[in-house]
Amino acid sequence: MKRILLLLTTLTLLLTTTLVIGQNIRFSDPETVVSEHFWGNLYAAGGRSFFCDQAFTSKGFVLTDGYVYPLADVRSALNCGTSRQCEQDNRYRQIASDLHNMIPVRSRTEMGRRNARYEDLGEGAKPDECGIRQSAQFFEPPVRVKGDVARTVAYMVDTYDLPWLGSTALFKGWNRLDPPDDGELTRHRRIAEIQGNDNPFITDPGRMEQL
Repeated sequence: MKRILLLLTTLTLLLTTTLVIGQNIRFSDPETVVSEHFWGNLYAAGGRSFFCDQAFTSKGFVLTDGYVYPLADVRSALNCGTSRQCEQDNRYRQIASDLHNMIPVRSRTEMGRRNARYEDLGEGAKPDECGIRQSAQFFEPPVRVKGDVARTVAYMVDTYDLPWLGSTALFKGWNRLDPPDDGELTRHRRIAEIQGNDNPFITDPGRMEQL
């Protein structure tokens, strides 16, 4: 009897783990997720913008819901057509509803980094007031969120079989340079509670070295 109970307990734990580290299967309506769960729950009391680290109490006019792995790149990878056409694709809707990929970001910043790939631009590119370096084709986030970006991109690549938005070595380096801090871990726990799944690259950053 004890062996049977132990076996059942082990199977339960394995199933639970699978659910926790799996993909978003709870949400598939991006508009509802953004309004009710992102702004209405995760950032209901305000927070800090992702790239610029500026405090806010509500969305306002200068902030928008951004995506570490841009939705334009998701549409391109899925080859589902235009934005309107992709909205009819269940897989796209699921990916676009994933809170682990959503961030509060200045509208100007989000517009300026469309179609850009992540890269280290070095001293040749002058940082803006937020510490962002940009060129026509590349985007380098501030050092304090490079690890956050790397772990989110790794999650999207590994979970949804999407292509990397830069070299794998770059993201592995950023992951080592900027390990998870209290802010990232707190946000991650809240998203896991709301959405029902983990980003395993935050809970175990060393996992990135296996990619």
